[in-house]
Amino acid sequence: MGIAPVSRAPGVLAHEHERGQLRATASAWVVGAGVTALILWTPLLVAGYRSPPAHLALDTVDACAALLLAYLVFGRFSRSRRLSDLILANGLLLLAVPGLGLTFAAEALSGPLPGTLDIWVPVTVRVIGALLVAVAAIAHLSPSDGARRGVSSLVVQFAVSGLVVLICVALWAARLHLPVALDPAYVPSSATYAIGTWHPLLPLAQGIAAACFFVASIACTLRPGHGDALLRWLGPAWALAAFARLNYMLFPSLYSDWLYTGDLLRAGCYVLLLVGGAGELRQYWTAQSRAAVLDDRRRLARELHDGVIQELAYIRMESHVLGGDPDASARRIIAACDRALDETRAAVNALGHADDEPLGFMLHRTARELAERYTVKLEVDLDDSVTASHEQRHALMRITREAVSNAVRHGEAEKVSVRLSQDGGQRQLTIQDDGRGFDVAATVGGHAGYGLVSMRERARALPGSFAVAASSWGAEVRVTW
Repeated sequence: MGIAPVSRAPGVLAHEHERGQLRATASAWVVGAGVTALILWTPLLVAGYRSPPAHLALDTVDACAALLLAYLVFGRFSRSRRLSDLILANGLLLLAVPGLGLTFAAEALSGPLPGTLDIWVPVTVRVIGALLVAVAAIAHLSPSDGARRGVSSLVVQFAVSGLVVLICVALWAARLHLPVALDPAYVPSSATYAIGTWHPLLPLAQGIAAACFFVASIACTLRPGHGDALLRWLGPAWALAAFARLNYMLFPSLYSDWLYTGDLLRAGCYVLLLVGGAGELRQYWTAQSRAAVLDDRRRLARELHDGVIQELAYIRMESHVLGGDPDASARRIIAACDRALDETRAAVNALGHADDEPLGFMLHRTARELAERYTVKLEVDLDDSVTASHEQRHALMRITREAVSNAVRHGEAEKVSVRLSQDGGQRQLTIQDDGRGFDVAATVGGHAGYGLVSMRERARALPGSFAVAASSWGAEVRVTW
């Protein structure tokens, strides 16, 4: 006897997610505080190691990770239109820029005074990035954060970009008057307490950045993610970033020959962000797969409802009137069965082929299959430059199937012509046959058969127009959209 799986209510799952998020953030705080305490008060952990290649490699990897996360978050914004995502993407971008060449560019522009522009510009950009991270975390707490406000998004983007450019230009203009942030003549021989070699504004800037990351960590943890893979890791990541800046207040990371604990804590921050980014990608593609499956299910349901179910209902209705004119009813039932078979084949055919088939190729394949089935001559003249959406291609394919089937079954046609063309902005599909025709007036009035009604409705839904003409030499069905 099997044991039934236990299903948990959504509220229970949400509570578990909140607890897991809180545990992760608390663990990051403990790790950051523990590392900082060991450096300050015990000789067990050395503050830094001299390794120029490792420092450069780690700085570059951190910058690339921040840039990748900025790209992912901006993609998230393009789907959600949340201002907090846009602000966070800008903050991550500013955290990445100093490690992607800004420092070297500022050094080249600093002129005869090293230790000024080459330090103040990267530090200022990173502080602005930390401020944006904190603002994004606080904005995420707002219930109106999800509002779709295109104008507000543009204002935020231009404001951030303009502020950064303005500050950088102002620093460059004042480069000859900037104080020396770090004595370029001082090169530490060991991992020592070096805060005395800094300009007082430099540890203050690191302290502001640390405070911003602490605020962001708390705010991201207070806002439950409810299964949001990225938000789950923002709290612990910003906690490590905050303690990294706190370490930078005590031991400078600006000496490029040294790798400090602040650098390692910052790397841990980006590792957690990459874990969250990987979860974000996994959730995105899972949602895309589910949406594709749901779309196929809806399409199949629509095909069955519009085709096979309608024909079966018609067969059932006709079977009740067999007593009046059995021969006529039998012919109508057989015709309905044929249509039901065609509808079923069309549904199977639609599910068995790719959605991105060109319109001309799809119509040619459909007409050729029907011509081979009914043994009629087929002529095609298809303009491959004519394009249509997925829904339009499917509707035109169904109209073609119905028109060719009617020409053979009812018109007894021996030749069918399918033509696809366009003239300016008008596109046109024409199906002609050499059958015996039919009464057009009856099809325009209220006595039209189900097949013609279905074609007319599909044509109007394109949106487009539907026209039919017939005479003793055959019939013509024309769809314009």
